[in-house]
Amino acid sequence: MRRLAFLLLFVASQLGAADFDYRLSARPIAKDVYAFIGKTEDFDTSNGGNIVNTAFIVAPNGVIVIDSGPSLRYGQQMRRAIAAVTDKPVALVINTHHHPDHFLGNQAFADVPIGALAETRNGIAAEGNAFAENLFRMSGDWMKGTEVQIPGKTLAAGNIEVAGRKLRLVALDGHTGADLVIVDEASGVLFAGDLVFNGRAPTTPHADVAHWLKALDQLDALTREPGFKALLPGHGAPTADAAPIRQTRAWLTWLTAAMRDAAKAGLDMNEVLARPLPPEFANLPVAASEYRRSVGHLFPAAEQEALEGENR
Repeated sequence: MRRLAFLLLFVASQLGAADFDYRLSARPIAKDVYAFIGKTEDFDTSNGGNIVNTAFIVAPNGVIVIDSGPSLRYGQQMRRAIAAVTDKPVALVINTHHHPDHFLGNQAFADVPIGALAETRNGIAAEGNAFAENLFRMSGDWMKGTEVQIPGKTLAAGNIEVAGRKLRLVALDGHTGADLVIVDEASGVLFAGDLVFNGRAPTTPHADVAHWLKALDQLDALTREPGFKALLPGHGAPTADAAPIRQTRAWLTWLTAAMRDAAKAGLDMNEVLARPLPPEFANLPVAASEYRRSVGHLFPAAEQEALEGENR
């Protein structure tokens, strides 16, 4: 009986992958604001890279898209899902940063303006093809036909109006060298991008953790403004409070202290990798795998810092 159940589950999962349907469902998070909530998983051939939150705002004169997802297929399906909500045209696509799950759907929006911070545009131009190749390896044929579409419009911090909707763009960094946060003034929704993770361990391939923690302080201040209503993290469920900011800060604070303490104790990388997660993070989705990756990203710098401290 168990074997039959397993086989049925396996067949169902394979059928889900075979039709390459992300089954995107627009979730309302405020008036005229919708999000597609990804899974709190790693990239694989079952989810097709649908581990990211993307969103759109229905403005008076058009639609503002925030991040375009991990593939051409995702972007195309996202566009169809938007059309099921409104017949208004897409006026602007915003890429919050240069990680592939946030911009590889740009190709489906090639006929409309796509904007990002200057450093994000440069990052996509420099690393986009390598990112796409890596996702092809991890997600397989979900990525078929996907090519890098570099944003053609440079955005900067400040207030802008798009399709009759007022947005405040906040340029931060820490998760990457350029992380764009969007505040929708009409709804009070704060689009935090990957500066904030909720119910999932953060990723750190381009992280400057000290800057990231400062950015979280600024985001926390934004949630205390009178008009704040909701927070959409880059990964995980939206909330009406700053709890995901606190969770992200707790992980990063522990992680950097763990790297520093291990380096000072003279541990090698294998010993650091073997260390158990603390109880507060033991059941956090993908915590074990993200910890291992973060050791590779962050421990060499902690070792260098410890060595320089000894030589002073």
